[in-house]
This record gives sequence, C-alpha cells and structure tokens, in this order.
Amino acid sequence: MKSYQRISLCILLCIILTISAASGCRKQPEQESPEDSTGAAEATTLSEDLSMDEITLEGMAGDVLSTMTLEEKIGQLFIVCTDSLDFSAETSITDEMRENLARFQPGGVIFFSFNINTPEQTSTFITEMQKSVKIPLFIGVDEEGGMVARIANNKEMGTTSFPTMKVIGDSGSPEEAGKVGETIGKEISGLGFNLDFAPVADVMTNDANEEIGERSFGSDPKLVSDMVAEEVKGLQKYDVSATLKHFPGQGSSGEDTHKGYVGLDVTIDNLRDTDFMPFKSGIAAGADFVMTSHVSVSQITGNDLPSSLSDIVVSAILRDELEFENVIITDAMNMKSITKFYDSDEAARLAFQAGNDMILMPDDFSLAVEGILDAVNSGDIEEEEIDQAVLRILKVKIKRGIIPEDSAYFSS
Repeated sequence: MKSYQRISLCILLCIILTISAASGCRKQPEQESPEDSTGAAEATTLSEDLSMDEITLEGMAGDVLSTMTLEEKIGQLFIVCTDSLDFSAETSITDEMRENLARFQPGGVIFFSFNINTPEQTSTFITEMQKSVKIPLFIGVDEEGGMVARIANNKEMGTTSFPTMKVIGDSGSPEEAGKVGETIGKEISGLGFNLDFAPVADVMTNDANEEIGERSFGSDPKLVSDMVAEEVKGLQKYDVSATLKHFPGQGSSGEDTHKGYVGLDVTIDNLRDTDFMPFKSGIAAGADFVMTSHVSVSQITGNDLPSSLSDIVVSAILRDELEFENVIITDAMNMKSITKFYDSDEAARLAFQAGNDMILMPDDFSLAVEGILDAVNSGDIEEEEIDQAVLRILKVKIKRGIIPEDSAYFSS
C-alpha cells in the first residue's frame, strides 16, 4: 500500500499519544472495569472509522484518478443499459459491446430481465464485461421485491422471491426488511452484481399513486424510515451498494414520470416532515447511492425543472441540508419526463451541473458523453468538478471491493 496509509496511521498514533499525554497525570486504576474497557474499545473503533478509513479511501481513489484521462473520467459518470453498447446484444457480450466498453469506459451497466436467462449465462456475461474495461464496472439491477425483481421473477435464476415491500411494511418489523436486504445482497452478489437500485424510500401518501404503489413500505414515515435503514444494512453487508430512491420523495404523486411531466404540490415543510425522513435514515445507515427523481417541486425551486436537474434539490437540499456525501445518481434519463423536453447532451449537462455524480441510462449515450465533454472544453463545467464526482464513485468502488485492494493501482 502507498504512503496515504502511513499518513493515516501517523495521524491515528498522534491522536492516541495526545490522549495518553492528557490522561498521564491521573493515576490509573490497577484494573479497568468492564464498562471502562468497552468504552475504550468503542472509542478506538470510532477513531479508526472516522480518520484512518476515510483518509485511506481518499488516497486510494486519488491514485486511481491520477491515471485517468478526461474522457475516462467522463465515462465513469454514466451507468448505461446494454442497448447503449450494442442494441442487438442482450444476453452475451459481442465485439461491438467490447469496443464500446473500451471506448467509453462507462462507470457501470444496468441489467434488465431481458439480459438475464440463467445463473451461468448472467455470471459469464458480467465477467466478460468486466474484462473489457480499465476500471471495474458497477453492475446494477432493480431488485426491489414484488413486481420489480428482474432476477427473482425469473424462475430459472433460483433466487428468493419476495412479496411487495408494502407486505414487508405491513409486518411492522424492520428486521424483516433487513432479512430482505441480506438475502438479496447475498444472492445477487454471487452472480456478479454489486449495485441494487433499492430500497424504495418513498412514503406512500397518495393512494392513487401508480408509479410507486406497493413498492413503498407504507404511509408511516417512521416505519418506512426504519425499514429502509435495515434493508440498506442488509444489502451492503454483502458489498452490494444500496440506492435510496426517489429523492426528494414521490409518494404523493399521482402521475408517472415514465410517461411525462409530473409536478408535486408540496412545500419544503411537507418534505421535511414526511418524505425526507426515510432518506435521512438510509443516509445514516450508510447508503452508497441516492437516486434523484424527475418530479418537479416548483413551490420549492421556483421553476418546473425536474428535481434531477435542479441544483436546489440535488446540491442545496440533498448534498448540503441532508449531508449526503456518497454518490448521487439520476433516475433513468430515457424516461419521457426528460426526453420530451431535453436532448441527451443538454440533459446530461444539466444533471451534472445540478450536482448529480452519475447519469443513469441516457437516451443517447454517445451524445450525452459529448455534452459533458463539450461543457468542460467550453468552461461551463470545470474538470475539478468532474474529479470530485469521480472520486466519490471510485471511493464506493474501492469500499465495496469492486476495485480490489491488491490492484496494481495501489502497489508501492
């Protein structure tokens, strides 16, 4: 390992020596009580978590970043579907897909049910994709349970099928949500997936809401919060990144962002009192990702921009007010709420400028990449802003073992 580990260790030793010096004038008891011993152990663990680990991650991510070209950095900002790499390829890698993976170096690929036939086929497909890139991919999937379960709803895959999250919520037991997360995390990580676009953190406050419906744990924000936190922990126990969706919360919507513009009649107080609660809980539980929704909240932003394109929602509220420090990703950018009003290059630029780190499924991947590159070349986006987003992405990839610690990036 490189010098940043030695630096972080030195910092930790300095902290310990300072504490020892401060306590040296007090006579120590011959034997610590069990309570004192436990407290000291907890303090040491906390110190390591807050200093050495974060410093190490920063250093390792910086090492990877230093090897990347601007084009490779921009590639990391995107998670795409297989159609964007080769429209004719669905279940196995092709030469065109390999070429596009090597050319664009995307941050990840999302799988759908049409990409998944059998465990062997799925694992092989993922393995071949990973061989085609410089920096290992996020391999994502919507595996929520209920109707939105791309893997479990295929009986050939042999994974556990769960009821809707409303049923889990109705149990009143957050532990059940934790078991869902653990089971899904264990099973899909064994296939090669490392990112789940779950759990749904929306609070279901509108019975007419068809887009969210029974995908939500329920209408009680406290219960949903507890469920979300436990599922996050369960998923990430097996190094599958969890994604809180759909910020700022679209449980009150009555229309579908897949079909067109959706505006919510909510104030910031409405959101703080209800919708933000599960997101705060999931963030506190350590969620790696938050997904921004395409709903508009005009009473808050003062315009009709989708939340995913609003710096007020993404940067001022999610990043600053809720203090989320990990990866922010848009909802799918090929949804009608985006494509009816924006070309892929403009949508990608606006999404990044709003504060998203990653852009999911642009309608035209090549054009979206071009939009970001042109914005950097024109000065509308600073390369340092790209670097900061990529560092957040790389830190998650390192933390989850997607970029392994024995990688050549980190050799001394």
